[in-house]
Amino acid sequence: MDTTEIHSRVRESLDQLRRELIADRGDSNHWTGRLSASALSTATAISALSAAYLRSRNAPPVRADRRDSRRGKPSVDHARYLELIRRGCDWLDTQQNADGGFGDTDLSHSNIATSYLVLAARTLAARCLSNEHQGSQFAASQAALQAYLDTAGGIPALRERYGSDKTFVVPILNNLAIAGLVPWSEVAALPFEAAVFPQSMYRFLGMPVVSYAVPALVAIGQAKFCRSSCLPPWSWVRRSAMNPALKVLEKMQPGSGGYLEATPLTAFVVMSLVDTLSTSPLPNANRDRVIASGLRFLEESVDEAGSWPIDTNLATWVTSLSVAALANDPTDKREWSSELLVGWLLSCQHRQRHPFTGADPGGWGWTDLSGAVPDADDTPGAIIALSKLRDFVDPQQTAQIDAACAAGKKWLLGLQNRDGGWPTFCRGWGKLPFDRSSTDLTAHAIRAFALMPTCAQSEASVQRGIRFLRSAQQSDGSWLPLWFGNQDRPAEDNPIYGTAKVLVDASDDLGSDAIVRGVQYLLHSQNADGGWGGGSSVAGYFASGDSPPATSSGDVITSTMEETALAVEALASLWGYMSVQESAKNPEFSPKTPSLTAATRDAILAGSDWLVGAVAAGRHHVAWPIGFYFAKLWYHERLYPLIFTTAALGRVATLPFICGAEHDDTP
Repeated sequence: MDTTEIHSRVRESLDQLRRELIADRGDSNHWTGRLSASALSTATAISALSAAYLRSRNAPPVRADRRDSRRGKPSVDHARYLELIRRGCDWLDTQQNADGGFGDTDLSHSNIATSYLVLAARTLAARCLSNEHQGSQFAASQAALQAYLDTAGGIPALRERYGSDKTFVVPILNNLAIAGLVPWSEVAALPFEAAVFPQSMYRFLGMPVVSYAVPALVAIGQAKFCRSSCLPPWSWVRRSAMNPALKVLEKMQPGSGGYLEATPLTAFVVMSLVDTLSTSPLPNANRDRVIASGLRFLEESVDEAGSWPIDTNLATWVTSLSVAALANDPTDKREWSSELLVGWLLSCQHRQRHPFTGADPGGWGWTDLSGAVPDADDTPGAIIALSKLRDFVDPQQTAQIDAACAAGKKWLLGLQNRDGGWPTFCRGWGKLPFDRSSTDLTAHAIRAFALMPTCAQSEASVQRGIRFLRSAQQSDGSWLPLWFGNQDRPAEDNPIYGTAKVLVDASDDLGSDAIVRGVQYLLHSQNADGGWGGGSSVAGYFASGDSPPATSSGDVITSTMEETALAVEALASLWGYMSVQESAKNPEFSPKTPSLTAATRDAILAGSDWLVGAVAAGRHHVAWPIGFYFAKLWYHERLYPLIFTTAALGRVATLPFICGAEHDDTP
């Protein structure tokens, strides 16, 4: 293909994407994005609101004072709650899949966890709505849902899905018990009293839940304790720990009322504490304030359709990604940036010890809202974004950026695990899946360090991180990420995302052997349509009459915008490195892989052509569920395909065989 034609098509698509991405900010100075509505989140919110309504419906309706909800007892505006419950149920009715089950998003496969939570929500809501929401159509829907759950294996299959990790299975069973669908004996006892110990000791106490689920541990643990028998003297010890644990629970609750800004976690806490009002009715101001503030969060986070997303937003994350994506364009002059944008990113840095995880100052979370917690993906993301803006600000902001990045670097150095990798939130919580070291987070931290002044400590830290990445490489050359997946793969993992995130801008320290194996994995994983990732659910969606065409030609394909863009960006970022290595006859490239550079070029061209065609067809407006939240709770983010494709084509526009800087020949 003529290089002038290639460059023209890439440039045209890139310019379109840049205009759309910049315009997406609207009147704001940063990006906010939009998370998908979630059947799981909506179900948990309905259950919490229903539990609160049922508890207080004999009391006169009182509108909660939003300003004073943290100081007052939990109060319920009955009419408002009934409206929210009804609208939530109406929305859930539109989300049932053909197999009778429910998935996390409108594009997700049915899963047993979400389906059970919908069953619990509908059961509790029916007691609030009387007969107004229970016609023949509802009865048929419930029968189909129960049939799905029976076919899926019921409660034993639910337990099997999560194994030894009680982070999510216990809250689900707790929700079912509150709804009267399972006996309380099915709910495991959780050591809520452990919360009274200093946070620095949590990782030594053998917690049965991940670090960020301590609020659920306290609330559900107390609900179970109040519903079960426990003999003295241990019952006296546990009961004496209830009030101190509730004080910890209130201290961890952010100003918004939403733990982690997450509807599921907040709803589990609220419904559990409401249940204790029946079994442990003694007044407790801490409990009352937590319930009131949590209910306020649920009221305020519902969307216009009557549903709830898994989290309020990922504003800091998508802003950092957008900055880096726009900066990939070789013609970019940061004309879209501003003092306000830089100031906003700087303001998102946590500057005090965090009450939720006990994290030291210096990190960034995923949003600017009060429920965010600093983590090892958003912190390097913010550092990289600020580094891209550093040369385009005044001296005062330059100094502020340098100080913020230095604090972020220190924070990351203190978080590194003993195995050399980086966890998400807390160092040393490595026993459960979402607390372990992660390949994508580790690679992200290493890329951030590369943009900052080095020192002996960071050099040693990077080398330990590199050893972790090399040891974590799979036998097929891929790396598996922590917070992203592919629902069409049997294990629901996403090696395309993980491999791309490790390889993008990979340094020679990773080793040419590891890089070559990773590149070969991406090359061998490219789909016949020229893209990457996806699977049968993508093909089915774009084959339906109600969906937009898959490409500008209307052909049905299986790849996703997100995964294709990530793979293209990673391969494009390595082009110069690979060209040099192969020209030098590096043993990893020759004679074993003499055509690796040419094959990579061809893959980049095919992937870029796929992206350009998909943009022309408007596919970058269809986000796919590749993101995980805790415990494999799927989501899609509206801006991911737009951001990832902008970043990929920006990289491609720099390549010599695209921009015409050299002849289209293999080195």
